[in-house]
Amino acid sequence: MDIESLTEKVGYDLLRLAVTELPRDVKEALQKAHREETSEAGKTQLKAILENIQLAERTHTPMCQDTGTIIFYIRAGAEVGRLEKVENALIEATRRATVEVPLRPNAVDPFVGKNTGDNTGRNIPFVNWEIVPGNSLEITVLPKGGGSENVCMLGMLVPGEGLQGLKKFVVDAVMKAGAKPCPPNILGVAVGGGADVALKLAKKALLRPIDQHNSDPEISELERELLEAANLTGIGPMGLGGRFTVLGVNVDYAARHPASYPAAVAFNCWAARRATARILENGEVEHITHRNR
Repeated sequence: MDIESLTEKVGYDLLRLAVTELPRDVKEALQKAHREETSEAGKTQLKAILENIQLAERTHTPMCQDTGTIIFYIRAGAEVGRLEKVENALIEATRRATVEVPLRPNAVDPFVGKNTGDNTGRNIPFVNWEIVPGNSLEITVLPKGGGSENVCMLGMLVPGEGLQGLKKFVVDAVMKAGAKPCPPNILGVAVGGGADVALKLAKKALLRPIDQHNSDPEISELERELLEAANLTGIGPMGLGGRFTVLGVNVDYAARHPASYPAAVAFNCWAARRATARILENGEVEHITHRNR
């Protein structure tokens, strides 16, 4: 198969789907929040969000003006050839999507302040690689909005504080973020490794559907506790008060150094955009998050 042209096509399709149609788990969580929200202001905000989602799907236009910074996650089968072509193909897919979807240009040179105009630049789109057994290529795109990115937090906790310290850190992060990340949010939480490892794992945790709990029962219980605690803050939809500040919490971890306890919280706004597809050996494409496409 022509890996370069196929990857460009799939990358473009994923970007288009991600910004115009939320994954099923996120939509269902927002619908549940609307049904169960007791705050009149919060319920009104959730109603507006759901109407916005429907309008985006019907008109095939982005659901939010901030189409985010483009991040790709690749799970590449070790038997797939010409992997060196993949990153350039995803850059071209991003340029095409910027014009045709369209996406707001969000890639700015940090030193001179110039917008590149096509959502590409040095290390953007950023591509995360994972080599796995097999002969398929799985691609996930995460268009990460600036509001939710600005409140992500890293903390180097005292190891002796343990889980209680982690719980306090997460709730404090939610309180400090307030309305800035356009709640209700999804949280990716990670501990261990080093500072960079914790942040990377926290952001990657946002890719897991929020209706799929961690396979470790103890971590799954921690996710439940953090979700309950975050929603007790009362920040509510768009910061106007209510029961639903957070829709889901996904936790991951790495082993840590005995003297270190790095912890990270990555926020996603209610427009928790992501899309995943798998390119099979025969060139067929299997959509994972948007199966009806």
